[in-house]
Amino acid sequence: MGHFDGKVGVVTGSGRGIGRSEALLLAREGAKVVVNDLGGSGAGEGSDQTPAQQVVDEIKATGGDAVANYDDCSSWSGAEGMINQALDSFGRLDVLICNAGILRDKMSFNMSEAEFDDVIRVHLKGHFAPSHFAGAYWREQAKATGEPTGAAIVMTSSEAGLYGNAGQTNYAAAKMGIAAMTIVLARELERSGVRVNAIAPVAATRLLGTVGAGEELADDPMMSPENPAAGAVWLASPLAEGISGQVLKISGGVAQIVQGWTPVTQIESNEVWTVDALDKGRATLFAGRDCGVPPFRIGKM
Repeated sequence: MGHFDGKVGVVTGSGRGIGRSEALLLAREGAKVVVNDLGGSGAGEGSDQTPAQQVVDEIKATGGDAVANYDDCSSWSGAEGMINQALDSFGRLDVLICNAGILRDKMSFNMSEAEFDDVIRVHLKGHFAPSHFAGAYWREQAKATGEPTGAAIVMTSSEAGLYGNAGQTNYAAAKMGIAAMTIVLARELERSGVRVNAIAPVAATRLLGTVGAGEELADDPMMSPENPAAGAVWLASPLAEGISGQVLKISGGVAQIVQGWTPVTQIESNEVWTVDALDKGRATLFAGRDCGVPPFRIGKM
């Protein structure tokens, strides 16, 4: 018996990397899977149906059931199409894992408008659009039955989005947005019985990009895409019942729950703030703290 017997999942960007590992693991756990992948390059160029179909063939070769979907997840009609394909092919939808993404790394002062817009579109809209149609479906199901759906969405954020990384303004902004979207969707879909969480994976994939230590990570078996994929599938499973609005970071053998901005120091005033008043509180605001830009360290606390 698998944790997803009788259930149906959609995984975006699942022709390669972490998405592929998520789709294969869902299938091993009993789910029927819609394997979505446009088949573009790591920079989002071109299309190829081969990666998605290969994953479908792998699933079927081991006795599972899957269909390929080649829609662009950042397209409104494409996102609707992949959700409808799950319903048309398998009659239901229980899990959505949003994973698709691209990289176009540049320093901000060298980045073009297209390089910024395309990365934001594929990541941020590419997570929102499928979630919109899945959420609408589950909301109607909950209203029709009067029962919680028991469904789950898993988003994919990134360490670059949580901590910031030079050369990735577009990517980091999108990934931080996805972390925020996770919390919002968790609140909005709670009444329909839908849990929404995110992973922040560190893994050796073709989108490793400029986060550093690429060759070193690729040689480490703990940096396999299967590692964070286990986190995503666990969050989507009934084993994670009661967990929602959380971000799980998996880097090698370390799994962490990470949270967003929290107050670390404080000063108070009974009058409207002035520049001078704030400056007088500087020592308190930054007491014992380095005021400079923190270094980016992949996989560290």
